[in-house]
Amino acid sequence: MCFHSSACHCETPSGWLDNPCLCIQPVYGAQHPPLDSRLTKNFIKDRSKAPGLPMKGKKASSFHEFARSTSDAWDIGDDEDEDFSSSSSSLQTLNSKVAKATAAQVLENHSKLRVKAERCQPALSELPTNCKVIKSSSEAQLSRTSEEACVRSPLQKQQSLPLRPVIPLVARISDQNASGAPPMTVREKTRLEKFRQLLSSHNTDLDELRKCSWPGVPREVRPVTWRLLSGYLPANSERRKLTLQRKREEYFGFIQQYYDSRNEEHHQDTYRQIHIDIPRTNPLIPLFQQPLVQEIFERILFIWAIRHPASGYVQGINDLVTPFFVVFLSEHVEEDVENFDVTNLSQDVLRSIEADSFWCMSKLLDGIQDNYTFAQPGIQKKVKALEELVSRIDEQVHNHFRKYEVEYLQFAFRWMNNLLMRELPLRCTIRLWDTYQSEPEGFSHFHLYVCAAFLIKWRKEILDEEDFQGLLMLLQNLPTIHWGNEEIGLLLAEAYRLKYMFADAPNHYRR
Repeated sequence: MCFHSSACHCETPSGWLDNPCLCIQPVYGAQHPPLDSRLTKNFIKDRSKAPGLPMKGKKASSFHEFARSTSDAWDIGDDEDEDFSSSSSSLQTLNSKVAKATAAQVLENHSKLRVKAERCQPALSELPTNCKVIKSSSEAQLSRTSEEACVRSPLQKQQSLPLRPVIPLVARISDQNASGAPPMTVREKTRLEKFRQLLSSHNTDLDELRKCSWPGVPREVRPVTWRLLSGYLPANSERRKLTLQRKREEYFGFIQQYYDSRNEEHHQDTYRQIHIDIPRTNPLIPLFQQPLVQEIFERILFIWAIRHPASGYVQGINDLVTPFFVVFLSEHVEEDVENFDVTNLSQDVLRSIEADSFWCMSKLLDGIQDNYTFAQPGIQKKVKALEELVSRIDEQVHNHFRKYEVEYLQFAFRWMNNLLMRELPLRCTIRLWDTYQSEPEGFSHFHLYVCAAFLIKWRKEILDEEDFQGLLMLLQNLPTIHWGNEEIGLLLAEAYRLKYMFADAPNHYRR
């Protein structure tokens, strides 16, 4: 993670250590916690050599010890094959008799499980009407995980070796809830009609639109609502078509004017870092791994970076384009967006989605650009404000962090840098942004209270952890994979309560 300036970029998350540029205050990257040159080896290699972590060490050393045995869950390890091959020689030293005996035991267990599975098969075939059609690879993964759990349970009783946990893919983007999109209720139909009336009026009442959007925007009208709430479209309906045409032409004018300069020496570092980060953006969603989509993201991010030299491109900005892209894509796609092949769309439609995503992302970043300028002072201030806020909201949790020497910057930097996008499924981020765009300074100010509510949501799990490593592992891998609209609604309600109690009470921040 390079957080210094547009001229100081690195090819690896920990590469900033190799660039001797000065810092106002060292901060932790969105991709990884801070590492030193001795701690850049692969997690598997280090863990096999490292003894138990000394939990009573100094604060800095304890975090570095933790860094030895963990990595950002967002990244996909590129060195697993190398580690496996390097360890294969040691596997060959196993005694052949032991290997044969183990193999025989596995075959026996497998035959027993097969008999049980065959007995269960007729019962499963009797329930065709209740079967759920799986439309995405992630949903199939979730289904397989639940089915295999039952089959593996007898085997787990017979062996002591721990199984490697299966990390489910993100559930479908198009789902309104984790359990799937239910039929529209009468209340939801009424809300949708209210939105359509507002949007079709000659001059849309933006205050009323924000009020209606706070509890969530219906999928059918979300694209045009987001364009209006972000300030990209005018409230006057007669001016919208010409505005869209002008702004889209302006964006592609930037492409013609600037994009070829990506190969020039003074822009090479920026473009190279963008090119490295794009494949890491939501790596479990097939949509974002399509070459055409990655080319679109590269153009959007490069044009934004060179038009904002005060910050340039910083890792984390690449995440912020994805919700806009998905929302504007859904305007043209009725099926599952997650696995949709964008080559099926016309060139004009793709150009419209790209330009709209650029301008709406730019509007968002205009309000939080100090998060990405030199040393990222905006994020440092927000993390400090979060610490002070939590100390007033829940002193027990705050003291628990102090007891085990956990710094808020070690986990909350990513929360601010990526707006909780790496802690929540993308469908939840889209729902969250409905409210952020409805709130005054939603992305810069209200987000602080959402982070506080999000932290306190896990207070029981936090207090149950009684060492530094356990706390950091929990806070960097919070179990939100099955979250949907209901959980986000409760989170936002609690955040609003906290804002109402603390936003206009500066004395609450004084110790």
